[in-house]
Amino acid sequence: MFDALSDRLEAVFAGLRGRGALSEQQVDEALREIRLALLEADVNFKVVRTFVSRIRERAVGAEVSKALEPGQQVVKIVHAELVRILGEQSAPLDLGSRSPAVVMLAGLQGSGKTTAAGKLAKLLHKKGRQPLLVACDLQRPAAVKQLRLLGEQVGVPVYAPVESGDPVAVARASIDEARRLGAGVVIVDTAGRTNVDEQMMAQAADIKAAVQPVETLFVIDAMIGQEAVAVAKAFQEAVDFTGVVLSKLDGDARGGAALSVAEVTARPIKFASIGEKLDEFEAFHPDRMAGRILGMGDVLTLIEKAEEVYTAEEAEDAATKLLTAEFTLEDFLAQMQQIKRMGPLQGLLGMVPGMGKALKDVDLDDGQLARVEGIIHSMTLAERRNPKLLNGKRKKRVAAGCGRSAQEVNDLLRSFEQMQQMMKSLGGARGMKAMRQLRKDPDLAGALGGGMPGLGGLGGLGGSGELSGVGGGLPGRSGPGSGGRPRNKTVPKRKKKKRR
Repeated sequence: MFDALSDRLEAVFAGLRGRGALSEQQVDEALREIRLALLEADVNFKVVRTFVSRIRERAVGAEVSKALEPGQQVVKIVHAELVRILGEQSAPLDLGSRSPAVVMLAGLQGSGKTTAAGKLAKLLHKKGRQPLLVACDLQRPAAVKQLRLLGEQVGVPVYAPVESGDPVAVARASIDEARRLGAGVVIVDTAGRTNVDEQMMAQAADIKAAVQPVETLFVIDAMIGQEAVAVAKAFQEAVDFTGVVLSKLDGDARGGAALSVAEVTARPIKFASIGEKLDEFEAFHPDRMAGRILGMGDVLTLIEKAEEVYTAEEAEDAATKLLTAEFTLEDFLAQMQQIKRMGPLQGLLGMVPGMGKALKDVDLDDGQLARVEGIIHSMTLAERRNPKLLNGKRKKRVAAGCGRSAQEVNDLLRSFEQMQQMMKSLGGARGMKAMRQLRKDPDLAGALGGGMPGLGGLGGLGGSGELSGVGGGLPGRSGPGSGGRPRNKTVPKRKKKKRR
């Protein structure tokens, strides 16, 4: 979503780094580029003006002039102001003590309200709550059917007694239904229009008055552009929402809505929809989003995703095997299956500091993981645990079993062996100590950035070999598994000793 904005901002910061004291003119030139970058990203012009003026006020003052690294200090200021625009603090869903707690969703038609309702239900269900989905969008064709399908996928009940009629009556009756079912949270999906109109706003206000929600969430399409501010203000005046849900953050539009809504409405962004799948829905953290926009990665979210699929014992065991070269293809297969549960590969690697830019032109298809899985599944258990058993005849059998070529099987084995060798060189007491320290202090990963050996391991997927860069093999980077040539070094010739 923010790739174009990130590239523009990184180019501005690159011109500031390494300089001594920054003159007022240099700061103004940088701010002019930042202003253009934000406007091109469809950030509201009033928000841009406020944002740039706040940066200038801090950047031309003593805060930068007395800094050892003025360029880095400007980056720090921009990051802080981005966090401020995005809402400063994370704002979790506040369900209060009332049962059932009602959460109402409002927004334009096509903004993703119904899908957001299903995703929120899944998130709450995973946390041990018992949600009830309520179909109050009785205008859009198939809206009720869509909500029922989402309820089946999530495994939660849906209250949809009618497909047309009065949505206020349905909303009111849903409270009694929730009490009957023992549901602790009621999620009300309301109708929308393609544009803001009085009838839609009046209906949303009536539903709110009937159910008295503890949270009213305004769902807005992150790709809406400059119109975001006008739409958000209209809903705020009519419904007075308590928080914002950003949908379609995985799109390829410019995403300025995310940088405009929180600043204009003074309401926090509570959730972000980052994909089409029901589990691609996460709590919004202003500081982490600012880090992603500035290319700093998002290590904390990556760790949280890993913790959802790994137990502490599994993570410790996998890391120990990896650093002691006991990591087999069977272990690698298990790791890939865990990674697939964490989310799309491109998104995960983009959270690693410095990795987003390196992967910009790399096509990472999650189907590539499936092809590697197919090759490993075609091996016997003994072959997975000891790949050296794979002679030419066995490799042909494996290739035929998964529908791949013998060359691809060779590429996988060669890359896996290179990864083992590299990780063995990083192992031992020092490697294990560093690994444990990283587990205790995640901030170290951010400080080390994308230069940590092994973090780029999956970045080499693709090309002629499905695993051509395991173990740090990002295209263009030399090192084990990269496929890059080592740097040429001039080796002085030894002088021959004269015989006496």
